[in-house]
Amino acid sequence: MNEPVLTIVVPCYNEEEVLFETTSQLSKMLSSLIVEKLAAPTSKILYVDDGSSDKTWELIEELSQQHPFVKGIKLTRNYGHQKALLAGLETARKKSDCVISIDADLQDDISVIREFMVKYFEGYDIVYGVRKSRDTDTFFKRATAQGFYRFMNKMGVNVVYNHADYRLLSKRALEELSRYPEQNLFLRGIVSLIGLKSTKVYYDRKERFAGVSKYPLKKMLAFAFDGITSFSVVPIRMITLIGALSFFISSIAGIYALVVKFLGRAELGWTSIIISIWFIGGLLLMSVGLIGEYIGKIYEETKNRPRFSIETDLFSEEETLVKEKSFYFSRRNE
Repeated sequence: MNEPVLTIVVPCYNEEEVLFETTSQLSKMLSSLIVEKLAAPTSKILYVDDGSSDKTWELIEELSQQHPFVKGIKLTRNYGHQKALLAGLETARKKSDCVISIDADLQDDISVIREFMVKYFEGYDIVYGVRKSRDTDTFFKRATAQGFYRFMNKMGVNVVYNHADYRLLSKRALEELSRYPEQNLFLRGIVSLIGLKSTKVYYDRKERFAGVSKYPLKKMLAFAFDGITSFSVVPIRMITLIGALSFFISSIAGIYALVVKFLGRAELGWTSIIISIWFIGGLLLMSVGLIGEYIGKIYEETKNRPRFSIETDLFSEEETLVKEKSFYFSRRNE
């Protein structure tokens, strides 16, 4: 097998504090892979600026001029981590044999990239980066993360435990991924649906090099809810089950009330009536809201709008420039 062209895709949102260090470490890793003939000399690092409000894009442009490995694309606005990652994967797919996605904060151990490539040479199309443990997390972060993965699996969403978006995808896997056109992206679930030969590589997660997390609790909860509603109808079935259970309990309560009425021992109960109304009213509102969430997702899918728009593409521009030069010299030779 010839050396594969590897592209390392790095989504960025306000990452000016880490970009120089990230570039330094990834460039060293890429150079070592090229020396070991695990990657082709034309391999790249592709930064995806997801509408940053700081100097992230200016730094990406500067780094692309200083480092032969570095390229970047700039999205027209902030689309969110998943769509920014997809934009990078779709752009890199055009001229890459395999792609590795990693966050810019250097928390994922880049030394295991070599293991990713070894697994690729062994014939794996998908290689998941999986955390060995969560000892470095706070108790709250560890408990909520573990609860997230367990809950997702119980909801019927097949996700790899302790895996985020640190993974390798072969060109074949990227081609399959491009056939999934949904607007509501949950790549952890979509990649597991592809079904190609896959394996796991375990690593220890590090502390963030600089900056702050772009995924506070509110975004994490929204992300988890999007994942569940995009891949599972179990919540709607649960509403049906709760409705059936409520009907059953209400029927028993109704029979009991009639029996007491006929026995002449009935008393007016304001408290029980109010509690029942509040309970049923809250249940109905929750049910309508959940069903509305699914309908909203259907609405977004039917509009079929572009999932992202690219303002500047330094990755593809290089290819265009090479073609233009080649055409120019061929015309001169004529």
